[in-house]
Amino acid sequence: MKEKLKIDIVSDVVCPWCTIGYKRLEKAISELGLEDQIDIEWQPFELNPNMPVEGQNVIEHISEKYGSTLDQQKASQQHMADAGEELGFKFDYFDEMRMVNTFDAHILLEYAKGFNKQTQLKMQLTKAFFSDRKDVSKKDILKEALLEVGLNADEALTKLDNEEARLEIRNKQNYWKELGVNSVPTIVFNRKSAVTGAQPVDTFKQVLSELIAEQPAL
Repeated sequence: MKEKLKIDIVSDVVCPWCTIGYKRLEKAISELGLEDQIDIEWQPFELNPNMPVEGQNVIEHISEKYGSTLDQQKASQQHMADAGEELGFKFDYFDEMRMVNTFDAHILLEYAKGFNKQTQLKMQLTKAFFSDRKDVSKKDILKEALLEVGLNADEALTKLDNEEARLEIRNKQNYWKELGVNSVPTIVFNRKSAVTGAQPVDTFKQVLSELIAEQPAL
């Protein structure tokens, strides 16, 4: 039996390529039968740390941030929807969709880690945002997601006003930024090597096979 391979996934809840990247990684792990040999931890990254409470229309936001035209955005959304469909994930883009602040979601993901429910909560929040047209900055939506994965929602939500919990997320974000992570998803293996972006399943399989072969025996 080998030591588990530690994978840190630096990502945001409202990042479509993070979802696609994770689903492809998950598929690679499953096809190689490595579920028991991998330890995944999600690390916080806010695509829009200064996003106000009311959020911003997605189309408007993307044109402001990246200068993309409406046609380019529609093509990109279709591309993501197709990639998602292939992996069993539904991207439901709509004209009134709003980009929202995700800081609270990251606090709750950190809470979920203590119960080994981090990946479940991450996927629940991503699904709420991209598939169910829900605002993942709102407490009632966050509460719904926590209950859905079997966590103590009332206890978890107290963390949102806890200065220590907030500081922990800021420190973690700074840690990864200082290491040079400036785009997500960034997938880090054993804190030694990394790949960025939603790589194809075969690429992940190759990387995982090589790294597992090098893992020391327990």
